[in-house]
Amino acid sequence: MSRTPEHPSGGADAIEGLLRRHAPQVLGALVRRYGHFDFAEDAVQEALLAAAGQWPGHGVPDNPRGWLIKVASRRLTDVLRSEEARRLREERVAALTPRDAFTAPPPGAGRAPSEDDTLTLLLLCCHPDLTPPARIALTLRAVGGLTTAEIARAHLVPEATMAQRISRAKQKVKGVGFTRPENWRERLPAVLHVLYLIFNEGYTATSGPSLQRAELAGEAIRLTRRAHRLLPDSHEVTGLLALMLLTDARRAARTGPHGELVPLDEQDRTLWDKAAIEEGVALVTRALTRRRPGPYQLRAAIAAVHDEAASPDDTDWRQILGLYDLLVRFVPGPVERLNRAVAVAMVHGPRAGLAELEPLEAELAAGHRLDAVRAHLLERAGDTAAARAAYRAAAGKTLSLPEQHYLQARAARLGPAP
Repeated sequence: MSRTPEHPSGGADAIEGLLRRHAPQVLGALVRRYGHFDFAEDAVQEALLAAAGQWPGHGVPDNPRGWLIKVASRRLTDVLRSEEARRLREERVAALTPRDAFTAPPPGAGRAPSEDDTLTLLLLCCHPDLTPPARIALTLRAVGGLTTAEIARAHLVPEATMAQRISRAKQKVKGVGFTRPENWRERLPAVLHVLYLIFNEGYTATSGPSLQRAELAGEAIRLTRRAHRLLPDSHEVTGLLALMLLTDARRAARTGPHGELVPLDEQDRTLWDKAAIEEGVALVTRALTRRRPGPYQLRAAIAAVHDEAASPDDTDWRQILGLYDLLVRFVPGPVERLNRAVAVAMVHGPRAGLAELEPLEAELAAGHRLDAVRAHLLERAGDTAAARAAYRAAAGKTLSLPEQHYLQARAARLGPAP
């Protein structure tokens, strides 16, 4: 075992990044050869733990991916043999022979596991039979390399609950061949949606004491970068990566010294990540010049307009409204229309924006965002009492403590209720 120029330091952070990069390729190699997604995934996790324990002291092997495949294959073989013995099957040897649906050369021979396995894994994790929560959990586990405990903490649920969710997801895809389905491009929107949901939960947590979960947002960006490398000509993959970069660029300015929420128009823009903004703008510009706009490209374009404004007063709200007009043609959902209402208010006045909210009552009444936007527009319109009531209503509906404190503070700033 030796350190290679690719991994000269063998430090803990470098090793962790190396393991995350190779994990989906190692899992793909095992599933293609043996099948048994659930057993293969557990074997890979054991190999990753073994590497994390050994490599810092002994050095990173010359071929880290080959090392992981070898160790994981041994673990998987042991598990399969144990299963065969437990079930008293006479076909003990046959069970170790690759089935037609999972045929592949043994590790080290023929085609080496490649980045293509990552896309195949993403497609498998986004199987249509899985629910969105199951897709997210399985993607973070199988492709992201997160442990069950890490995923559970990210979603604020007990580890046992998350373990059951992941186990059920594995059972759903059990027996599904590890091949890219013929209609895989039809499943790509589901993959992008899962990555988008992971990012959103990391950027603005739906519950808990922290506004952001940087590790979750970072994982979504990492996986989307990988998808972009695999599908560089996909306009929407490019758009999603641009959207994440342009949005995450503001992360350092979104919270104050005590974790309190800082709204966009009050943020210190010198804290924004200029390199991420430049990369995101370049990506979305390149995607849009191909004249095949899609929802993620348009969302990224809106984020770019915000990020390129030197101050809130410099924001080109007319351009943003025009982009939202296009976006709601692709995605006429209530969230998109709510965001468009804000743009309408910024261009045509708060009363015009408030009028746009009325048709959204039934669809968004359960959440806090409709009340929060209404409160903001009522405050701008000078209706202090109604704005205060709306802020309080919004605060009572959110499970995010930073958002709750921010909304309560806005209400208090408008004075006591009569």
